[in-house]
Amino acid sequence: MAAVWQQVLAVDARYNAYRTPTFPQFRTQYIRRRSQLLRENAKAGHPPALRRQYLRLRGQLLGQRYGPLSEPGSARAYSNSIVRSSRTTLDRMEDFEDDPRTLGARGHRRSVSRGSYQLQAQMNRAVYEDRPPGSVVPTSAAEASRAMAGDTSLSENYAFAGMYHVFDQHVDEAVPRVRFANDDRHRLACCSLDGSISLCQLVPAPPTVLHVLRGHTRGVSDFAWSLSNDILVSTSLDGTMRIWASEDGRCIREIPDLDGAELLCCTFQPVNNNLTVVGNAKHNVHVMNISTGKKVKGGSSKLTGRVLALSFDAPGRLLWAGDDRGSVFSFLFDMATGKLTKAKRLVVHEGSPVTSISARSWVSREARDPSLLINACLSKLLLYRVVDNEGTLQLKRSFPIEQSSHPVRSIFCPLMSFRQGACVVTGSEDMCVHFFDVERAAKAAVNKLQGHSAPVLDVSFNCDESLLASSDANGMVIVWRREQK
Repeated sequence: MAAVWQQVLAVDARYNAYRTPTFPQFRTQYIRRRSQLLRENAKAGHPPALRRQYLRLRGQLLGQRYGPLSEPGSARAYSNSIVRSSRTTLDRMEDFEDDPRTLGARGHRRSVSRGSYQLQAQMNRAVYEDRPPGSVVPTSAAEASRAMAGDTSLSENYAFAGMYHVFDQHVDEAVPRVRFANDDRHRLACCSLDGSISLCQLVPAPPTVLHVLRGHTRGVSDFAWSLSNDILVSTSLDGTMRIWASEDGRCIREIPDLDGAELLCCTFQPVNNNLTVVGNAKHNVHVMNISTGKKVKGGSSKLTGRVLALSFDAPGRLLWAGDDRGSVFSFLFDMATGKLTKAKRLVVHEGSPVTSISARSWVSREARDPSLLINACLSKLLLYRVVDNEGTLQLKRSFPIEQSSHPVRSIFCPLMSFRQGACVVTGSEDMCVHFFDVERAAKAAVNKLQGHSAPVLDVSFNCDESLLASSDANGMVIVWRREQK
């Protein structure tokens, strides 16, 4: 009877456009929380009749509170169409959690589900083969996404009111990485080639720098928040990885690189945050246990060049690594042991450094479309489709930016699954932040933010997209405020 809970969520989503018209972020957070609660209740085993009664009462109460929907009977027709046309996120997550095949030897979830990447990609192509080349799989008429986003266009969603704050404590040294904490609106961190990391708090006003993490003797190349935001891992050109406590900024552990080389990038394993993957200047990728400070047995592999970028898929079963010679490698990650197995290699462009990789498993609520976003010093932002379980990539489309020598990065917008379209954001050497709609066949540019005086190296949205942070090669970090609709 999970379908009844899907219908409840669909009714909530349909009415969501009526909630707090001036606060779209609240609507998004509300529907996310409703999805979580309904998913938990779906496991309680309530009698089917009780579930149907709840659906009926929920619809009546929402109707009394907000009035009838725009067309008679649309709530029921809409709910039924959601269940018929596609299995919603709620249903898919239940399948993933309840299927015993998804549990590894040590209780970790594995990425085995009812459909593989390859099968889903085939289904997507079959259903949407008449769509324009390069388009993603969300339907342009997706009522649920429009309701959750406030029924506004992408251009309206990504209009910005201006600068919220400017941090300049790292001025004159590049800030290669800026990141909001996970599921957090107001905690921000950035690392600098001056060898330090800043932890910032954006509210209450005025924004402040809470801690400056010092200890690296050379520039900090990358860092990552743990899932619970209690620790950060950083890599440095001094050849060490450090683990920091975010609460007070103290260094918990220092781990030297196994090869004595510069460390250039890092990322947490998304399911098991005790494991961190690092890439170094001697072409090696290592899986490190941050509790012991030791490399995981079988957790190393060699690329063709200096390892500049790393990214896991959401379940943590696939890892992609990019190097400075233009190659992207995919690795199978053993969830039980941490062992890496090299799977595929794609030469994006010979000799063009791959400076950023971002993976996204869900581009929409309507269909699965695992994708990879890549910057590779080609003056283009590249969007790839992941077509099978081994991480094979197929180019979907590209977007024009300026990048020929700087380590520019890009991201998927975090709430794209609630939008009518799907948007990505990137830095650029033209000193601007660019927004692109990946569905538009032409004129994909949605917005451009101007304010930096040097190449923009990294961008980061907070969890509800109310704030965007960008950093540049002169050490300035700008926090932009999105317009409230």
